[in-house]
Amino acid sequence: MTTNSLPHLQTKRLVLEQLEKSDDKAIQFLRSDKTVNAFVKRPQTNTIEEAEKFIDKINTGIAKGDWLFWAIRPKNQPDLIGTICLWNFSENRKIAEVGYDLHPNFHGQGIMSESLKSVLKLGFNILKLDQIEAYTHRNNEPSKILLSKNDFSYVDGKIDPDNLDNIIYSIDRNAYLAE
Repeated sequence: MTTNSLPHLQTKRLVLEQLEKSDDKAIQFLRSDKTVNAFVKRPQTNTIEEAEKFIDKINTGIAKGDWLFWAIRPKNQPDLIGTICLWNFSENRKIAEVGYDLHPNFHGQGIMSESLKSVLKLGFNILKLDQIEAYTHRNNEPSKILLSKNDFSYVDGKIDPDNLDNIIYSIDRNAYLAE
């Protein structure tokens, strides 16, 4: 399935929706904070202008069908507290990579697990993906625990050529549907 609009997702406590221009300060924080980015190899977003360009790039990519990228917000609150995305789709659109980040004030509350479950459901049931991968730093224990708790398995021997410190986890449709 190809999509050029972002499905609005809701969980018990959260709303996952498209980034807005007003998310610029939160995006700048998430993409520059040392705690959030301790295990992530990406350019920092140091200014509001860079955050605005990032939001424009993300929303343009959604419109073109390149990726799906959600702002994570608590229900009944406008503040962005994290993001989650499906991107890096295979050419046949059967495999995608999931990526995520979360404000440190919300770590350890099950928010990312709740968000991930919602995105997995969409990925396998609506997009009909065969597999979803996650690349995480080998020392990022919270991310490894999150992935394991959500039935991702470590992929032995697969290497991220862009970051040799990353390890790869994946979940396939059959494992997800067997839950």
